[in-house]
Amino acid sequence: MKPDLERSLEKLGTRGHGLVRPECVLATASGDFYTADWRGGIAHLHANGEQSLYMGIAPDGIELKPNGIALLRNGDFLLTHLGNEEGGVYRLQRSGQVSPWLMSVDGVDLPPTNFVVEDGLGRFWITVSTRLKPRSLGYRRECNDGFIVMVDRQGARIVADGLGYTNEVALHPNGRWLYVNETFSRRLSRFALHPDGTLGPKEVVVEFGAGTFPDGLAFDEDGGVWIVSIISNRLIRVAPDGTPTIWLEDSDAEHLAWVEAAFRAGALDRPHLDGIKSRVLRNISSIAFCGPDRRSAVLGCLLADHLFTLPMPVAGVAPTHWNYPTP
Repeated sequence: MKPDLERSLEKLGTRGHGLVRPECVLATASGDFYTADWRGGIAHLHANGEQSLYMGIAPDGIELKPNGIALLRNGDFLLTHLGNEEGGVYRLQRSGQVSPWLMSVDGVDLPPTNFVVEDGLGRFWITVSTRLKPRSLGYRRECNDGFIVMVDRQGARIVADGLGYTNEVALHPNGRWLYVNETFSRRLSRFALHPDGTLGPKEVVVEFGAGTFPDGLAFDEDGGVWIVSIISNRLIRVAPDGTPTIWLEDSDAEHLAWVEAAFRAGALDRPHLDGIKSRVLRNISSIAFCGPDRRSAVLGCLLADHLFTLPMPVAGVAPTHWNYPTP
């Protein structure tokens, strides 16, 4: 497999309209897409082209800012709240009813919360990028206060700490590793996953260079992991041996140089993330394999009002929710 960077942007398609900050995207076997939406809930892009928006207000009056989302077997959702000061994980029903699902762990209220995913054993993995306030103080290479929470029948607990702006996590297809993107430490790392849900020491799979800030990830059936990078709009495949290959990029050299200068100076802030220059993509942050054979992918972008699709050279691993029925 060799990427064709010259033609990669030409292969992009689009799905949906009017979305607000579709940061995290899920796909199902039925052809439906779900994405976080900052109107306060989750947008549902039906296979027939129709759209629905499921939204509600939390019981404490908080207007939800969904970042990561998970589809549950009964059709409800979990969403992580990325507030300015507060976080947590909420359960959202399609009727609009909202209820707190996890608001604290190990006796501490959750800071603004990034991501949630269910594994094949019914456990949930949740990430917090940083404890710093405002969150932009964590946009530093030396940031090391992110953590991972695991929730199982015994309850919730922090299973990994000291991470460099923790973003999405994913289980390796063999079930023996938990992979995590450390966005502003520019690392893809992994932990050995034990049967009881505890983790071994962190291992760095790959250190990324200039312009790459890893956010979302998904595994293919050959054991490769696909990483999307904010700012540079890169799609990168990391082979099982740890070799990274850029498959897609939509960036502006002058803008990346500006970002890199700020990053080196410890001055990276929201304008560097929100003012990107690109031809088509608008800060890709999430990837999910889709289509009947999972040989396509759908991309969520922080600054777009729709999703992007593209053909893939290899089939993706089916996520836990892949065959969950649509209510």
